[in-house]
Amino acid sequence: MNSPSKPGSKADRDALRQDMANAGCSLSDIAIEMRTRFRMRPREAWRHAHGWTLQETADRITQGSVRRPGEAVAADASLVGKWEKWPGPSSRRPSLPVLFAMAEAFCCRVEDLLDLEDRRALPDAELRLLTLRPSTAEPSGTPATAASAVASPEPAGSNLVRLAADESATWAQWAEASNVGDIALEQLLAETRSLALDYLTSDPVALFVRTRALRDRVFALLEGHQYPRQSTDLYVAAGYLCGLLAWMSSDLGQLRDADTQGRTAWLCAELARHNNLRAWVLSTRSKVAFWDGRLRDAINFARRGATYRTTGTVAVLLACQEADAWSELGAQDEAMAALAHAEDARAAMSSEDEIGGIFACQPARQENYAAAVQLRIGRPAEALRSADNALALMVVQPVRAYGTEAQIHISQAAAHLANGEAEGALEALAPVLALPPDHRLQPVTRRLNELSTSIGRPSASGTATVGLRQAVEAFCVDSAPRHLALSPGEGSP
Repeated sequence: MNSPSKPGSKADRDALRQDMANAGCSLSDIAIEMRTRFRMRPREAWRHAHGWTLQETADRITQGSVRRPGEAVAADASLVGKWEKWPGPSSRRPSLPVLFAMAEAFCCRVEDLLDLEDRRALPDAELRLLTLRPSTAEPSGTPATAASAVASPEPAGSNLVRLAADESATWAQWAEASNVGDIALEQLLAETRSLALDYLTSDPVALFVRTRALRDRVFALLEGHQYPRQSTDLYVAAGYLCGLLAWMSSDLGQLRDADTQGRTAWLCAELARHNNLRAWVLSTRSKVAFWDGRLRDAINFARRGATYRTTGTVAVLLACQEADAWSELGAQDEAMAALAHAEDARAAMSSEDEIGGIFACQPARQENYAAAVQLRIGRPAEALRSADNALALMVVQPVRAYGTEAQIHISQAAAHLANGEAEGALEALAPVLALPPDHRLQPVTRRLNELSTSIGRPSASGTATVGLRQAVEAFCVDSAPRHLALSPGEGSP
């Protein structure tokens, strides 16, 4: 039997918390008991005193920090776990904004989150700023009078003047310093563009690992200190990277995780006040909602994204996504109107896309959406024409996105089936069925399953359709989402 990674099982922690709460103990008392009984770091003890998971804590830290101007923190479960372990191995030092956001979330003082080991590891400048800046939250269960009774007396006379000068000098040193330069920011955005482009042609799981690593680098920089314009650029990079992780998570069939990434991407877009990023994040969230069956949400996200003044092709994609959702609802007029809006947006484009790759809507991608929409509203001839146009456009594109190309072929096959041409459908699907398992993403398998359903209709009977149905079933069983679902996971206490 494997020994637990941390002393004290979840059942032990829950029982202790319940017993102490029933006995009238404060959160501070429970946190102290958690520390001593289970040998926890202070920040972990306070989390378990509240009974929160890592993700619940991350959400509260993120939400609470927004109320502190210039000190917003974008937290996730992984970061909270690393902050708790610090200064131990595989940890990350929580910045002062993080510590103050944690204290606000836990309803305690920053001092309660630090022990002697933490204080020895803190940089001198941060330790000094920590002692000069009062906490906003009183410790749970500690009256304000008790705190003031042990407070140090205020300095007076020349000591007061000298202390004020020291405070200003310390703050100036902090304000003048930056943990990132303009060249480093340019490199981060260049790497983000590269990942967004590589996703069109690469193994999604391997690229997910690279994207997550770059996101963590950006998050780590944001936990430090930089000039406001540099913070804005970092939030933009973080927003696009979280948006890319959301897109990948959705394509791998992990829609709930995709939604979480989308919410964090939206926070970054809001903190950066960046309209292009806002629109692309809403496009990503529309895509996730569509594949999750939340079609009204998909429409609302797409329409909300279209309200921002943007450059590049995001307005084209948002209109295509709105049309996609309307067609799934069977709203023919609305779907066709949205496709017309996509054409208008294409004509009104003012510049190139900022990031590109998956965050771009090339003409072939637009035609792919048009083909799928026309199929759903009962226009197979128009769908086949759009699919043929899309394939012709793919040939002249510098990068051919295998996911888009596969969906175009599926639209071709569906149009042939609608016309009773099973042989033509099988021929159109040949390039799709030849995709390696790592490239068989959720949108492709979902659309193939829809096609398989239509194969069972009377208009699509015959020997060719039986072979087609069997090929589709084998394809979907050996797919990237299925491999991910069957891979061993890592549990967390």
